[in-house]
Amino acid sequence: MVVEVVLESRVLEVTQPCDFVASVESGQSHRWEKDEGWHWCILAGRIIKARTLAQGPGSITIEYQASPQGDPEGLEEELSRYLRLDDDLDAIYNDISRDSRVASMVDRYRGLRLLRVDPWECLLSFICSANSNLARIHANVESMAQSLGSSVSLNGRTRYILPEPDVLASAGETFLRGLGLGFRAPYVAYAAQAVASGQIDLEQLKSMPYLEAKGRLMELHGIGSKIADCVLLHSLEKVEAFPIDVWVRRALLDWYFPGQKAPPDKVLLEWALDYFGPNAGYAELYLFHGRRLKKTRDGEGT
Repeated sequence: MVVEVVLESRVLEVTQPCDFVASVESGQSHRWEKDEGWHWCILAGRIIKARTLAQGPGSITIEYQASPQGDPEGLEEELSRYLRLDDDLDAIYNDISRDSRVASMVDRYRGLRLLRVDPWECLLSFICSANSNLARIHANVESMAQSLGSSVSLNGRTRYILPEPDVLASAGETFLRGLGLGFRAPYVAYAAQAVASGQIDLEQLKSMPYLEAKGRLMELHGIGSKIADCVLLHSLEKVEAFPIDVWVRRALLDWYFPGQKAPPDKVLLEWALDYFGPNAGYAELYLFHGRRLKKTRDGEGT
């Protein structure tokens, strides 16, 4: 399949399966907004809008427009990285489709891709995900950006860049509580201080082994196994990470441990890492997506 990405009269040809809309709406990033057929986001400090313009046998055309600042070629590279177009998705499918349940999800949602989200954005977003939902996470992240970030505009629409760690650290817990972060406010403030001070280097975690990087993240207050795995999978190159949230837990219990007493998450995680192997994160993405949409698809209650 060929995907053409049009960006200010530039075309990026992609020979990988790519369902752009499903990927950006799958809960991996919390900065996308949909309006009149376009999806809007901040990427590499610029506001962009994107839509699936046309699709036919063997090809999908996605039109991109972006605010004029910066290097268009550099943004094309950022888009490629963001959509993880360097992943050999067909090879990954061959691996994870050894499991019949995942194979059925791959057939149904082919082209759903992991995203490579900015690590700082990803860390903030998933700290805000604790005991929350997608709408509230989005609102929390946007409130921080609008209150403390700089603005960028495109076609009369304005969005805000997330504040740097030192800015957020200076704002402090009380200010964050005023934005509606609730009990998450001290955890966000602590993470901002840790990143700003160099206590933790998010980029450095990319080169660490998975378990070592996970341990470093979990040293931060308010970051448990699930949040750490989300950050590792969606921004720090750990495709073997397997976040277990409420939807994935339901998928595992319903589809792999039916009728059994629910094992603790630690046991489920150890099983999943062994069972799904080095591409466990992609298997998790498809199980999460399929289980979350099961109510709509099958008329199932939650």
